[in-house]
Amino acid sequence: MNKAQLKKLENDLWSAADKLRANSDLKASEYSTPVLGLIFLKFADNKYRQFEDAILAEYSKLKGTRRERSLQDIAIEKCGFALGPQARYDYLLNLPEKEDIPKAIRSAMASIEDSKPELRGVLPQQEYDRFNRCQRQPKIPQFGNLNFPTRLSFIVV
Repeated sequence: MNKAQLKKLENDLWSAADKLRANSDLKASEYSTPVLGLIFLKFADNKYRQFEDAILAEYSKLKGTRRERSLQDIAIEKCGFALGPQARYDYLLNLPEKEDIPKAIRSAMASIEDSKPELRGVLPQQEYDRFNRCQRQPKIPQFGNLNFPTRLSFIVV
């Protein structure tokens, strides 16, 4: 990722964070953790997408044989975690406004923790309950053009 791409990524992240904060009653100092959690979900979705074809191919190949394995087991082996349909970023992004969006985000994070126990208690699940304080539910930032690299080691804070 070159400097221009990194700058665009930074600008896109700040823009998404500002939109999220504008649709809630969170102060600037309070919304960083929820935003980072959403960025994690987008990153996880991008990473899973890279392995998805191989996961599905192996699942189809083994289905009905003595070596048959669950989709989750194959995903964990190939990607490091499993991502069910309700944990996919597009699913969360396209939830109708009448849905309990904080609950859906918590559920998505919990499902990732179930397949990757090392993350249990680390993901900021409860942060999204704070969105229920506002009169309308915030929209999840699209992060549509954000294609995170699978390793973030290039970012130096």
